[in-house]
Amino acid sequence: MSDRLSVFKTYKLYVGGKFPRSESGRVYEVQDSKGKWLANAPLSSRKDARDAVVAARKAFGGWSGATAYNRGQVLYRVAEMLEGRREQFVREVADAEGLSKSKAAAVVDATVDRWVWYAGWTDKIAQVIGGANPVAGPYFNLSSPEPTGVVAVLAPQESSFLGLVSVVAPVIATGNTAVVIASEKAPLPALSLGEVLATSDVPGGVVNVLSGRTAEIAAPLAAHQDVNAIDLAGADEVLAKELEVAAADNLKRVLRPQAVDYFETPGIERMTAFLETKTVWHPTGSLGAGGSSY
Repeated sequence: MSDRLSVFKTYKLYVGGKFPRSESGRVYEVQDSKGKWLANAPLSSRKDARDAVVAARKAFGGWSGATAYNRGQVLYRVAEMLEGRREQFVREVADAEGLSKSKAAAVVDATVDRWVWYAGWTDKIAQVIGGANPVAGPYFNLSSPEPTGVVAVLAPQESSFLGLVSVVAPVIATGNTAVVIASEKAPLPALSLGEVLATSDVPGGVVNVLSGRTAEIAAPLAAHQDVNAIDLAGADEVLAKELEVAAADNLKRVLRPQAVDYFETPGIERMTAFLETKTVWHPTGSLGAGGSSY
């Protein structure tokens, strides 16, 4: 028998493209479905949440200004990286959700497919929800979607990986940046996702991953004046109501929690939830003495 000691993994936050520990120095024990210790995860503080917002705001200009086609390429690269680390995520999802290896593998495969699905939407969503509007007058009237800004995302509590990606990917696919609060009881797949994002082409700050007590981290994000929207997928009914009240102070967009089967093919609702519509009027003008217009 080998007398070699195991090398335990140190999980860290993912903020601004870097891997800091919580500024508080706190950690908490993460256990599997049978109560077995898996790892110590960072216990994020309010300061960590504020730092993540700063990083997300700094990254917003470059990410929202990138072409939709380029964002699609970047998201597809994330899917490639996830595929390459498939076995790691199968193990982490199995431990986190108490699944057999085969069922965990199905979750991971669905998650990779979900990234690819949203990667394909980046340069198509504008055609679906934008377009030319008929008006009574010599004008062009064009509507086009634009990202809302910095979005706080409370990841689902029970679906630690597929649910996580299903709420994060649509946010960044449309040009927003995200501050993500991982599942409180099963944060390890989310923290490992940060490692994938760091080694793909996603610019630092586009996605920031925090772990810890959901209510503790979500409260300052809901009240933060530089957060433009919040997805309450991982909040229970009581917490969701409290956060929605706090979010009203600067008129954040709020996506309320709802029952979702994350294995089902998603619609476009999570993309349109965090898009604004810009409408531009422009005179058509006239051509020639005959008064024809274009």
